[in-house]
Amino acid sequence: MTYEASPGGRAASAPLLGREVEPTLFELSVPGRTAYQLRTTDVPAVPLEDLLPAEHLGEPVALPEVAERDLVGHVTRLTHRQFSVDLGAYPLGSCTMKYNPKFADEIVADPGLCAVHPAAPASMTQGWLEILVTLEERLCAITGMAAATLQPAAGAAGELTGLLLMRAYHRARGDERRRVLIPDSAHGTNPASVTLGGYEVTTVASNEHGLVDLDALRAALGPDVAGIMLTNPNTVGLFEEEIREIAEAVHDVGGLLYYDGANLNAIVGVVRPGDMGFDIVHMNLHKTFATPHGGGGPGAGPVAVSSRLVDFLPGPRATAQPDGSFAWTTPSHSIGRVHGWHGNALVLARALAYIEVHGAEGLTRVAQHAVLNANWLRRRVADILPAAYARPCMHECVLTATPLKRAYGVRGLDVAKALLEEGFHSPTVYFPLIVDEALMFEPTETESPQTLEALALALERIAARAVTDPESLHRAPQSTPVSRVDEARAARHLVTTEDAASRP
Repeated sequence: MTYEASPGGRAASAPLLGREVEPTLFELSVPGRTAYQLRTTDVPAVPLEDLLPAEHLGEPVALPEVAERDLVGHVTRLTHRQFSVDLGAYPLGSCTMKYNPKFADEIVADPGLCAVHPAAPASMTQGWLEILVTLEERLCAITGMAAATLQPAAGAAGELTGLLLMRAYHRARGDERRRVLIPDSAHGTNPASVTLGGYEVTTVASNEHGLVDLDALRAALGPDVAGIMLTNPNTVGLFEEEIREIAEAVHDVGGLLYYDGANLNAIVGVVRPGDMGFDIVHMNLHKTFATPHGGGGPGAGPVAVSSRLVDFLPGPRATAQPDGSFAWTTPSHSIGRVHGWHGNALVLARALAYIEVHGAEGLTRVAQHAVLNANWLRRRVADILPAAYARPCMHECVLTATPLKRAYGVRGLDVAKALLEEGFHSPTVYFPLIVDEALMFEPTETESPQTLEALALALERIAARAVTDPESLHRAPQSTPVSRVDEARAARHLVTTEDAASRP
């Protein structure tokens, strides 16, 4: 790729592919060029020094001067160097990165929704309040809970909210407890949230089947246990078959059950956490209900609770009134706000649109197809990447690259990196920690059989390279905009400036 010099700037030609260098905006800059034009008016020009105090004046900030077309082209070329759920399969296990339907974007682009100021009074936002009330009703029906808060802005925020509700419940009973149980295969955010919530973590071992060891659980229980955090299906992609026994054991010591909703996509419309005995349920709307996900947001992590925890929910909440109107109300023993205004409202509206379009039967099919796709992939690649546990999985399959490592020195990380060159995003690697050389795939219900077959063929090609040229896998990827990086060094010596490429 070459660039022909232009007066004072650099001209980009065709869209950049692979590892070609994209010029910076400063390289594209031409003095006096702008991306906008202001209409000529009869308002007289005022010197800048007459508008700003002298101490605020100084040398103008050096900014690039580019035409709108050059700016749009630059940004678009950069976006094409990234992978997204719109470009291809994103089988990132545990995170449920599935396609976001565009009809939901069209709905929330309506000025009646997106042009409302968050401080507008309830009398002027009845439509919005009805949306929030309706979404809460749908989420409670899906989870089997009594009420919910829509304030938490992400799953981790939902976790902390759930733990604060757990603490408020026990304190109201005059019962100060100090420990929360977590399975050893749990999401990494769980112990972090427990610590933020002021509790101590007690780890519960998994058994040889990848499920919670019931004997280990019972041994860890005691009067100081506030509750247990787990998800079902669990983080190994397996359904906790003894969930009722787990719930009974925890409830017998006065503890509560917290449901991490990261894997709700596997059971939505099929079975409800409330029916399993859970008291608190957080939901990742950006996972189960296909709203935008990534880059830290936008996200939404509503928390639903059983009847005994309703009075502790964050406030204010949108609630229906006897006269048919909607108002903001605060529960009698509310833990207070957990987010400014009322959550990520446009994400909440997208989730409701997704739920309404699918309906109850459609949501059941979502879970069924997600489970079917994961099991199809598990069986299809079993000869090269066997499952960590030899049994049917739920929405995600945890495979292991241990056979490739032992025979050819090719690790799970090598397989994941090579998959990028095949046009697929890498799966989750080395998680859960209890699985050696783990590769966690979650194809979701949105991928077709043809895409799954293409993914399986790509994995077969990588396995063949492990036999004939394992060294090439250690260097993969080579054809992407950024090749293999030293991840440990990158984490320890983070460089965030534009001159990162020139740093040693």
